Amino acid sequence: MVDRRRFLLTLSGMGFGTTLLPGVLWALADGKTEISETMIEQAALIADVPIPAEYRRAMLETLNGRLKDFEEIHKLHIPNRVAPALVFDPVLPSTQFRTEKRPMKISSASAIGAPAHLEEVCFWPARELAELIRSRKVSSVALTRMYLERLKRYDRQLHFVITLTEERALAKANECDRDLAAGRYRGPLHGLPWGAKDLLAVGGYRTTWGAGGYEEQEFEEDATVVRRLDQAGAVLVAKLSLGALAMDDRWFGGKTRNPWNPAQGSSGSSAGSASAVAAGCVAFAVGSETLGSISSPSTRCGCTGLRPTFGLVPRTGAMALSWSMDKLGPICRSVEDTALVLHEIYGPDGQDRAVKPAAFNWNAELDWKTLRVGYLKEDFEKPFPQPEEQSKPESQLSAEERKKRDEQNARREERRAQVDYDRKFEHAAIRKLALMGVKLEPVALPKFPYDAMVPLLDAEAAAAFDELTRTGRDKLLTEQGPDDWPSVFRAARFIPAVEYIQANRARALAMEAVSKAFADFDVIVAPTSSRQLVVTNLTGHPALILPNGLRGEDAPPARRKENGEIEGNYGGPGTPVSLTFLGQLYGEAQLLSLARAYQNSTGFHLEHPKLTA
Repeated sequence: MVDRRRFLLTLSGMGFGTTLLPGVLWALADGKTEISETMIEQAALIADVPIPAEYRRAMLETLNGRLKDFEEIHKLHIPNRVAPALVFDPVLPSTQFRTEKRPMKISSASAIGAPAHLEEVCFWPARELAELIRSRKVSSVALTRMYLERLKRYDRQLHFVITLTEERALAKANECDRDLAAGRYRGPLHGLPWGAKDLLAVGGYRTTWGAGGYEEQEFEEDATVVRRLDQAGAVLVAKLSLGALAMDDRWFGGKTRNPWNPAQGSSGSSAGSASAVAAGCVAFAVGSETLGSISSPSTRCGCTGLRPTFGLVPRTGAMALSWSMDKLGPICRSVEDTALVLHEIYGPDGQDRAVKPAAFNWNAELDWKTLRVGYLKEDFEKPFPQPEEQSKPESQLSAEERKKRDEQNARREERRAQVDYDRKFEHAAIRKLALMGVKLEPVALPKFPYDAMVPLLDAEAAAAFDELTRTGRDKLLTEQGPDDWPSVFRAARFIPAVEYIQANRARALAMEAVSKAFADFDVIVAPTSSRQLVVTNLTGHPALILPNGLRGEDAPPARRKENGEIEGNYGGPGTPVSLTFLGQLYGEAQLLSLARAYQNSTGFHLEHPKLTA
């Protein structure tokens, strides 16, 4: 087998590094270099389709002709906002969803008095803040000023703000207060300050995508979700950080931090959205997920995050990464908060062709005890993997090999202790649900090579940022490691078109099988870090991630780098863990009902980090 990265570097050194014959060959960006038999032979090894010499000669005319076709497409300079003509649809022939919309039924508000000091309410759920606004105990302007001040204060430590939208926010807050005084109340988001992941376009402000080279990028029109939240009376106070082009938590301005332990990153890519919510600096935020970008930071920062069904929330005006996997969703402090936000942002907008006319009918009084609930038994009980056997006998190992083995074993045992500690929270959740009266039925996700389908994301992302790679501007991105976007985009160009289609066909088989597994359940409970994360992002099923407790002082310590920063996903004592609830396609109402009951029964969402300015 040919080493792909070395082959890429070799071709780059020969001048074949800027334009790819997708999945097969490189040629110079100016199109003057013709494809040769040798190039076909080398590229065929990458594509795993050996081609005899006589066939290679027969291909030359066709392939060189296609280079000209590719150049004609490149000349269009297709912007990121343009989606392919093909649209991913998670709906199968057996899928059923409601289209009839009903009035939203939110929970009854408890009697809430005006706070002596406004900052006392900074960690309150949006539902309670809504009652403060509705009853005019607090003005939107006052609440907005409080959150703006906190954003400025804690951004110095947490690095979650890319752009404050202060002028826009105060104008909107004043408008909300005037409307309320005139008897025009727009609903539970009226006057509530929120933050947008900075891949959502907002007219008059930069939309940076967190990436070097895009720092001053602006769009004229607001994203659909921004416009809809404006109409609902929500007040946009900040555009929040995301890892560069929606990867991880490092952006051109630094690394966004976890409020529970600033030595650790907040995870990504909805890094700033989760960090700001957890730090009590916005009432709620909107993030996005392609493969974990709501789930992971919500877990790390102890937030409640909803990744809706694919095709429920329009992505118009949002940066595209993967047209068949991108989803927008709320990151909040409580489950009902996510319902309030989803109610305002879901539904067709006439532009995102993936969005279905499905109805989301939130009913806080739904009898969750009538729901059919399953749990991923194997994933809750999955043993820690056994070490691989040594290829050499002990007597044949060199001193250096023994040292490396011992270090690996020590790290392995360290990781085992961390996993075993966190598993206690997962098992406690199953016991708690049983005590609540939930009858849990074991269910298993069908076995498919899901990881082998993930290159679908890589191929689509490489297409979304094709011009970035071909022009060499990818050098401006903050991170340049082998697993970062610049390298991923380059490697993705080796994926043959045939294999991309074959992976989509495998995805269709997996979707059918997973649909059958979900058929008998309204909700499925799962460990957040289990394989369900990849599976459900591929199939389009919704997920609700909520805090499931805090690691105690007896928790194993986190691994730290020489500079004191925490390495990896495990945060150590005092940091949050999470639990995930999965739902049927467009089954968010039932999913959130059970998750809310569990959340109210445990109260973990009421915990918040103790911040120091």
